[in-house]
Amino acid sequence: MYDPAQLRTFLAVAQTLSFTQAARRLGLRQSTVSQHVRRLEDATGRPLFARDTHRVELTEDGEAMLGFARRILEVHEQATAHFTGARLGGRLRFGASEDFVLTRLTDILQSFRREHPEVDLELTVELSGTLHERLDAGKLDLVLAKRRPKDPRGELVWHDDLVWIGTPRLRLDPGRPVPLIVYPPPGITRALALRALEDSGRPWRIACTSGSLNGLVAAARAGLGVMAHSRGLIPPGLVRVSDRLGLPELGAVDFVLRHGERRPAAPGAHAAADALAAAILAGGDRLQRGRP
Repeated sequence: MYDPAQLRTFLAVAQTLSFTQAARRLGLRQSTVSQHVRRLEDATGRPLFARDTHRVELTEDGEAMLGFARRILEVHEQATAHFTGARLGGRLRFGASEDFVLTRLTDILQSFRREHPEVDLELTVELSGTLHERLDAGKLDLVLAKRRPKDPRGELVWHDDLVWIGTPRLRLDPGRPVPLIVYPPPGITRALALRALEDSGRPWRIACTSGSLNGLVAAARAGLGVMAHSRGLIPPGLVRVSDRLGLPELGAVDFVLRHGERRPAAPGAHAAADALAAAILAGGDRLQRGRP
């Protein structure tokens, strides 16, 4: 039998690729996180992570354990809910950023709806910056989105690098401004892309603006320019072009969950938001690794 607490710790480390970040997410000491992982590796008889002083990576057995851990924890939660008689209800206003349109977030939401049919789930898909604004205004209960640099708010789902992507055939004229495919303001990746180019002294021009990820992807596939995007969420048909085209580094980005203010008139939404947040944290690696 694998300990659910150790499996939750394993998932947190696998998604953040950091023992320190996993400890912060779980509210544990880093030594406890290391202990949980070590005990789980002892139970399996296999190393689940390859790690040194600079990097943490999943081994082949660690990749296999991801699926097992998710399923074990899902069944564990279902059994707990069944025998405690806990049934969630109420209206849950959930916001997800455009970044997740082409991921398997739908699988997680489908499982949540199946397990909690009495929750009235209302989904809003928007730019990350807009979702944070709506959450702050009390118009959403839970948000899954990127956060701005140096913003401490939110529970980390995963940490990823931003990279320049485009069609494999794309070529840029070094004597002309970089053609950009971007979200409109207040897009977070837009701001980071413009800042990186300006800091490096590279001129740029807007080749396409769209509030829809599908619109941006279509423009990129047509070869209209380059776009900044999470390395773990590169859409099919596009590739990383940063090194080949000599574009500046974009840095990293955090994808986080943020809870809104508790609504006294809607206590059911609080429990539902907690349950959905737990499901997303448990299956967060599917968002990054598994595209349709």
